[in-house]
Amino acid sequence: MFDFITKFLESSGYLGVFALMALENVFPPIPSELIMPFAGFVAARGDLHVAGVLIAGTAGSIAGALPWYYAAKIYGKERLEKFADKHARWMTVTHGEIEHALEAFDRHGRKVVLFGRLIPAIRTLISVPAGLACMPMAQFLLYSTIGSLIWTGILTSAGYLLESQYERVSQYVDPVSKGILILLVGWYLYRVATWKPKET
Repeated sequence: MFDFITKFLESSGYLGVFALMALENVFPPIPSELIMPFAGFVAARGDLHVAGVLIAGTAGSIAGALPWYYAAKIYGKERLEKFADKHARWMTVTHGEIEHALEAFDRHGRKVVLFGRLIPAIRTLISVPAGLACMPMAQFLLYSTIGSLIWTGILTSAGYLLESQYERVSQYVDPVSKGILILLVGWYLYRVATWKPKET
């Protein structure tokens, strides 16, 4: 996994960083906690510029957030809740969880989008209540950009600063990255297998 991602980023450059981060926000097959540190490694080795990595990573993160925002805005709260009730097992999101997310958004508004972009898993979901609440696009882009830039900056810096330990770090990052993917898949399968409709 470690060699695959680093070689992919070396060959695809900033477009690869953008594409992986956009895909991670639509559906996270490879989490940003792996993408951006690897991009930092590649930048530290001189194959990419760290500023370009930050711009590409942040832009990709925002691009990946927009489909969820627009889907929620167009689809609407009532239809989304009905869809969740019908397909809750596979979505692993229930009617009640959608309500809780909207309540949190109503209470905290812009802060939810800003800080939500810094929290794994929440980073993707936060676009949904923003779209359902019809948050102005300018505000959504502003706070999403700030939050995403902070997040990608932290992760990129970690990879950049550890470049001198590249060989040593790769020995444990690879199994850790595989472990994260296994945990994500395992968590989803667990939710699907244990889901039960709530009694009314």
